[in-house]
Amino acid sequence: MKTKAAVLLEAGKPFEIMELELDGPGPGEVLIKYTAAGLCHSDLHLTDGDLPPRYPIVGGHEGSGIIQEVGPGVTKVKAGDHVVCSFIPNCGTCRYCSTGRQNLCDMGATILEGSMPDGTFRFHGNGVDFGAMCMLGTFSEYATISQHSVVKVDDWLPLETAVLVGCGVPSGWGTAVNAGNLRAGDTAVIYGIGGLGINAVQGAVAAGCKYVVAVDPIAMKRDQALQFGATHAFATAEEAQEKVTELTWGQGADAALILVGTVDVPVVQAATAAIGKGGRVVITGLADPTKLTVQVSGTDLTLNQKTIMGSLFGSMNPQYDIVRLLRLYDAGELKLDELVTKRYSLEDVNQGYEDLRNGLNVRGVIDHAS
Repeated sequence: MKTKAAVLLEAGKPFEIMELELDGPGPGEVLIKYTAAGLCHSDLHLTDGDLPPRYPIVGGHEGSGIIQEVGPGVTKVKAGDHVVCSFIPNCGTCRYCSTGRQNLCDMGATILEGSMPDGTFRFHGNGVDFGAMCMLGTFSEYATISQHSVVKVDDWLPLETAVLVGCGVPSGWGTAVNAGNLRAGDTAVIYGIGGLGINAVQGAVAAGCKYVVAVDPIAMKRDQALQFGATHAFATAEEAQEKVTELTWGQGADAALILVGTVDVPVVQAATAAIGKGGRVVITGLADPTKLTVQVSGTDLTLNQKTIMGSLFGSMNPQYDIVRLLRLYDAGELKLDELVTKRYSLEDVNQGYEDLRNGLNVRGVIDHAS
């Protein structure tokens, strides 16, 4: 069949809307009609060349939709099921899945290559194979993906909202609750209040933190953080450091969470300085993998027993936690509708990312039906 998609042909170029050929589902695969796709900053790393994939590639890794057809051997879902996609496929049986770390599943090895686990491709155009971001390519009307990349969700939930738990919500919420190990009475500092950072605020509040300090240079995002439960919000790390020192009587924060769009040395150093003895810095934001962005005093780490760690997908298990987060939303315990700043058509994908760059969006969403 044919499908319309937003494609990156090379680094430094905007998305191009193209019509591609799409293969039907093979063994263990499903054909999905996407309902919505989130505009996550990670796709900008592909555009900018910070995280170079194999080009050409269909963008988008946060998606929701309805299963249209299933291939041989598919047991997880059937045609008509409503699903949210996990940008890390999870097989359930590898070393990592079987020890409760589905976010590190071995099937994720080709997410930047854009191929299926067997190395083949499902999108084609003019005799060329097109990859799919995170094996999903949610900036397409249709896609053929692995059954291990989908999570069945309750039919009554709006898919145009549920899409957010495919990346931004679990990555942020889990950074606070899982990787950050925040507990009641703790103090947390959160750097970057975008589509992930705003959900780290939600996670820190859910964990019962006494103080949640948000740091972002954009006033709209600081205001948003306060509306989502942050106790304080500052434009600079220096202002945040001063307040944290005051609030904790000089002991420092329990955790500092880095969710800025592009991680750099200053933010890592600021976060490490903000935590106290036994504190933890969690880095969820991305950067050019060839650059050394963690440069801190080893003596500080040793004498104060500080920890710096990374977190992927909020250190969550997609098959369980995507459903769990949506149940919290359904119960009124998690804000999702309020996260969406603006909705776009697929043709307006570049405008959506321009708005993101200009600090106008916390989260933009592509509605494929529009």
